[in-house]
Amino acid sequence: MSREHTTIPGDISLEAVWHFPEANAPWPAVVVCHPHPLYGGNMSSNVVFAICQALAERAIAALRFNFRGVGQSQGEFGEGIAEQEDVRAALDFATAREDIDRERIGLAGYSFGGGVALPVAVKDGRVKMLALVSPALAEGGWEELERYSKPKFVIAGENDFVIPRERFLKLAADTPAQYQVIAGADHFWGGYEKEVAEKVSRFFGEGFGAI
Repeated sequence: MSREHTTIPGDISLEAVWHFPEANAPWPAVVVCHPHPLYGGNMSSNVVFAICQALAERAIAALRFNFRGVGQSQGEFGEGIAEQEDVRAALDFATAREDIDRERIGLAGYSFGGGVALPVAVKDGRVKMLALVSPALAEGGWEELERYSKPKFVIAGENDFVIPRERFLKLAADTPAQYQVIAGADHFWGGYEKEVAEKVSRFFGEGFGAI
């Protein structure tokens, strides 16, 4: 595996890091979105980094980036609305590469990043698979997620204080292939990074026919 620090161009530039596999290109790719910027969230989040590493180990390129106003990214916090433009810019950037398979593009988001990723995935046909980790969604967002018909995987800890616990437990019981609960984990996934990353990377690996 290798990592490459880069910049996503656009109306505002965004700081980003690629995680490239050792396998021969073209690769599938997943754009990974980080937690809430106003609470210290950035692309170096334990969960985001672990997912990107696990994806690269499965021959999937991963692109993590800082939302506007975070790190070296330009701009300022956009209430989760403007950040959707950041996700689209990241998708533009990823799909412009010749070594990326444009027909195998995924999107992943953790916490706030999940709340930003979902509406983009719903509207952007380039996104073929969606994975959300402890997604911070309003009621309408959960309804939208349940209606989302493309391959999806949603995972949360049993002690997560952000998700609607009873609703999520029922979804996990009814459709365990799409919704999973990890015993002992909370919203921050301390000590569970490897487990959540393995499950998310396996979802994309199986869907994209990667290792």
